[in-house]
This record gives sequence, C-alpha cells and structure tokens, in this order.
Amino acid sequence: MSLGDDHGFGGDTSSRVDDGFRGTGQTRTRLPGTDTDVYGGARRPVRNSRSLITVVGVVVLLIAAIAFANQGGGDEDRAGESPKGPESAPTAATGVKPVQGKVGGIPTGYGRNEQGAQSAAANYAVALGSDGMFKAGTRQAIVETVHDPAVVTPLLGNLDQAYSPQFLANVGLTADGSAPDGLTFVSRTVPVGTKVTAQNGESATVEVWCTGLVGLAGPKSTKPVTETWFTLTQQLKWVGNDWKITSSTQKEGPTPVNGDNRASSAEEIAGAVAGYGGFTYAR
Repeated sequence: MSLGDDHGFGGDTSSRVDDGFRGTGQTRTRLPGTDTDVYGGARRPVRNSRSLITVVGVVVLLIAAIAFANQGGGDEDRAGESPKGPESAPTAATGVKPVQGKVGGIPTGYGRNEQGAQSAAANYAVALGSDGMFKAGTRQAIVETVHDPAVVTPLLGNLDQAYSPQFLANVGLTADGSAPDGLTFVSRTVPVGTKVTAQNGESATVEVWCTGLVGLAGPKSTKPVTETWFTLTQQLKWVGNDWKITSSTQKEGPTPVNGDNRASSAEEIAGAVAGYGGFTYAR
C-alpha cells in the first residue's frame, strides 16, 4: 500500500494528505460493482479512481509522511557520490549472507558495500509497507529501526498526525488501526528489484521497484485488496555500523499491463495473507 508523480518520501507531506495521496489520479483501483463478493467473479470490476483516497492512498501515506526528512541535508549527504549509468548490475544473488541479525523482525546488520545497501533498502521498503505502520506501537518500532536516529522524533510526530482516527476510518480500520470483525486488513510491499545509483563510504542512493497490496479481505468488504506499482528512492547513511534511511521519495510505476487472471475469493486472499510470510530480500 501505498504515495505530482513523486509520491511519499519526498516533498510536502501535508499536500500529500490533502490531495488524496495520488495527486495526479493516475493509479487505477477497483471498486465493487455489485453488492456481491467482489473477488468472486470471472472478471474484475471496472476500475474507478474515486477509491484513490480510501484504498490506494493507504500505501502512499505510510511512505508520504517520511517526506519531510528530505527538507534538509540531502545534497550534503550525497556529496562525493558518482552516479552510475546503465552499466549497473542487475539484481541477483551473490552467495553472500545479506544480514547478520534482526530487530523486531526487521533484518539489520548489513555490509558496508553495494550489496548491503540494496538489501537494506529492499527490507526497509517491506517494513514501511506493512500493516504494522497502521498501529502506533509497531509504527514507532519500525521507524526507529530503519531510520537515522536524527530524523526519528520529528518523523514519528508527523506520522501520528497522518494516521489520524479519521484517516483510519476512511480506509476501513478502527481507531487503533485494527480491521473490523470478519475482515482481514492487507498491507504488504513486495520488492521486485533494486539498483544503486550512487554510493560512497558513508552514503548510498538505492532505487527499489515494488508492487504493493492494500485493502480489506472479507465477504462484506467495500475496499477489496488491490495492487499498485511504484519505485522508492531511498537515501541511506552509514549510522551506528548499519545502513539507515535519512530520506526517501516515491514515484508511480513502472507498471506492467494487467493480466486477465480471475480475481480470487475473499477467503483465498485472507488465507494467503495469513499463510504466506514475507521474505528477507538480498542482493
């Protein structure tokens, strides 16, 4: 889930909230066409951009509130970096263990090299795109784990305002971020590939191409689980013997042509979310 074409992680956070988190309205989302289970038909219902605020905006918001971190220090942090051109290596396994440990379920302890920066960026994208971001306690733990301590306190204050009871109600959740009885909330980001565009000993810029799932799975859901495609650009800094995020930006796509797969039932979606865990991503 998931946030102009640059969404979230960059620019003015307040404007992201006001414009529905997808200012251009380019993202396609599905709304139920009947009172029956939207997952059950042979074809998906006709897409309608009116759901941008309440469905697709979820993914964007949990990244958009981080945007304020871009307001200072970006150019200094990247001083001395040399951009890489098309010769950059594709994402592939290296045979080297990507991480040394975990904090709160989030992989940490990356190598101070290109592989480590890519692995960190991918795993941090997964954490920031999880349903844990919708509850105050787990949101704080995630932010503290993946960010430079210098930006954590103001970022948490910004996020607490963004995840207001009104916003949570708009996406179908209760005031504490829980799903209503009988429904399963889905918020998951899946990295497709990573690329380092600049790096020196103390900082790195990594792009992470992602697809995201967001929505409520259940027989009476009016906000079915939909997919989005976006690219995160993370500014990483070597802090405390590990890579940490100092700021990020997000843009839409690249988005593949949608296939003609039959939409699964609500039970299948909920079962898949509960039954399939996430991955530790590595370069």
